[in-house]
Amino acid sequence: MAQIRIALAQIDTCVGDLEGNAEKTLEYAHRAARQHAQVVVFPEMTLTGYPIEDLALRRTFRKAAWDKANWLATELEADGLGDLYVVVGTVGTDHASDKPRNRLVVLHDGVVWAGYDKHFLPNYGVFDEFRIFSPGDHSTVVEVDGVRLGFAICEDIWQDGGPVAELAGRGIDVLVTMNGSPYEEGKTHTRFDLAVRRAREVSAPVVYVNQVGGQDDLVFDGGSFTVDADGTLLQRSPMFVEDLGLFDFDTDAEHQTTGVIAPAPDKDEEVYTACVLGLKDYMRKNHFSGVCLGLSGGIDSALVAAMAADACGGANVWGISMPSMYSSDGSKDDAADLAANIGAHYDIRPIEPLFVAYQNQLHLEGVAAENLQARIRGVIVMAYSNSKGVLALATGNKSELACGYSTIYGDAVGGYAPIKDLLKTRVWELARWRNEACAHGMGIGGLHIVGNEAGEHGKPAPNDIIIPVNSITKAPSAELRPGQKDSDSLPEYALLDQVLAAYIEHAHGRADLLADGFDEKTVDTVMRLVDRAEWKRRQYPLGPKVTALAFGRDRRLPVTSAFRE
Repeated sequence: MAQIRIALAQIDTCVGDLEGNAEKTLEYAHRAARQHAQVVVFPEMTLTGYPIEDLALRRTFRKAAWDKANWLATELEADGLGDLYVVVGTVGTDHASDKPRNRLVVLHDGVVWAGYDKHFLPNYGVFDEFRIFSPGDHSTVVEVDGVRLGFAICEDIWQDGGPVAELAGRGIDVLVTMNGSPYEEGKTHTRFDLAVRRAREVSAPVVYVNQVGGQDDLVFDGGSFTVDADGTLLQRSPMFVEDLGLFDFDTDAEHQTTGVIAPAPDKDEEVYTACVLGLKDYMRKNHFSGVCLGLSGGIDSALVAAMAADACGGANVWGISMPSMYSSDGSKDDAADLAANIGAHYDIRPIEPLFVAYQNQLHLEGVAAENLQARIRGVIVMAYSNSKGVLALATGNKSELACGYSTIYGDAVGGYAPIKDLLKTRVWELARWRNEACAHGMGIGGLHIVGNEAGEHGKPAPNDIIIPVNSITKAPSAELRPGQKDSDSLPEYALLDQVLAAYIEHAHGRADLLADGFDEKTVDTVMRLVDRAEWKRRQYPLGPKVTALAFGRDRRLPVTSAFRE
C-alpha cells in the first residue's frame, strides 16, 4: 500500500516577476508542507508568469528564469523542505536548436531533479506558441513514496495521442497536469469533460492545476480540480481566488476519497467576477491605485463603475459627469445616484463652454459636431488620469465595438476596457445580477476575488442596489443631439447581438446569416458596420476576454480589405 497527499497550488503570478513569483511559490510550498503534502503542483510557467510571448526569445530572460529555478530548489532545502516534491513551470532552452521550451520541472533535495517539456503547442485564439517554443519530445514519470506520477502541461491533455497516450502504457498511478488555461464562459465544463476522458485513458486519477488572475487581456479563473479514474469529481478549488487544494491518493483504494468541492458560481457571477479580476490585476500589476471614467447615467458606464468599485473600492473611483446641452436631467441624476451608491468621487464638468469655444473656430455640423462632444469628454477623462495618476477606463461594450459605434479619441480613450467583450444584452443581464447580489447582502467589494480586502459581504450600498434602475430600463442613447437613441443608427440590441454572435463568434457569412433566419436588410447593415470598424478596434484599449472569441488576438482580420459579400 502507498499513500501520498498532493497539494494543488492555484496561484496568481505576474509575467516577468521572477522574484515575486518565486517567493509566492516558496510561500505555498511551506503551506503545503504544513498540510503534510508530499507533492505540491503549481500552474504552467509558474516562475515566469504566463503567457510570456516574445520574452521567451530573450536569452537573458531564459537564463534569469533558470537561475531562479535553481535558487528556489536551494532555498527549499535550506528551509527544510528538501523532501517535498515541488512541481513548477518555467522557460527552458532546447540547446540543440537554441529555442525556448515551455518546461515543467520537479524540485527536490535542493536540485532541479526532473523535467518535462510541453509536447503540443497551441497555435489558435490568444496563443501562438508554435512560433515561440520548440515542442518537447518525451514524457516524464516520477515515483514518490511508491506512487508513480506522470506529468503533462496544459495543451498536452487537449490532444488525442502524444504524451498522455504514452503515459497510459507506463503504469502511472496519477496523471498530473499544470495549466495556464484562460477563462471563457462555459469552459469549465469543457475542461472537466476532457479530464474525465484522460482519466479513463490512463486508468488513473487526473490532477488539474490551473493558474488564477489577470494578465493583460486574459483572465485565468483557477478552478483546479481532481477526478478519479472513473471520472468522479474528487476535489475542486474555488474560481478566481488563490487556493491550496488537497488530494489524498491511496494505491489500494478502488475509489479515491472525496475532498473539498467548492461550489460552482452562477453564470452571471462568473462572468462579472472575471471582468472585475481582470481589472483588479491589471491595476495591481501595473501599479494603479485608482481609476477614472465618464459617468453618463447610461448602463455601460454604470456597470463599469460598479466593477471598478468592486475591484479597488469606491473611494478609489473618480466618476466624472460631463453634461452637454443635450444631456437629460434624468441621466445626470442617474450618474449622481450611481456615484453615491458606490461611494465614488463625483465631479461635474459641463462641456458646453468648451464645445462653444471649439465651434467658434471650427463651425462643425452633423456627425462632426457630435464627435467633437465625445472628444472633449475624452480630453477631460485623460486629464484626470494624468493629473491624479489613475487608470482611465473606457466604457464601450462589444456590440458598440463591433459596429464602430464609438468615437475614436473620444469615448474610446482609456487604458483598460472592462466590458469590451460583453455584448449589450449581456451588460444589462450583469447589471441586473449585480443589483440582485447587492440586495442579498453582497455590497461593494464583496466579490470573492484575489486580494479582496473588503470582507465577505463588502461595504453596503445605501439603497440596497448599486446600479440605478433607470439606467437599466431606459432606452440607450449617446445624447449627442436632441432625442437621439442608439436604435437610430443600429438595429435593436436584442436582434443586433444575435447577428453579431453568429457573424463574429461563429464566422457565419452572408448566406449563412440569411439561412439563420435574419432579414436581408439587417444582415447587410450589420456586416457593413462590422467590416468598416476594424481600424477602430485595433486602437481600442485592452479588456478582459470572457467569450470564446474576443476582439484582438482571437479575431485577426485585415483593416484594408476589398472583399464584400
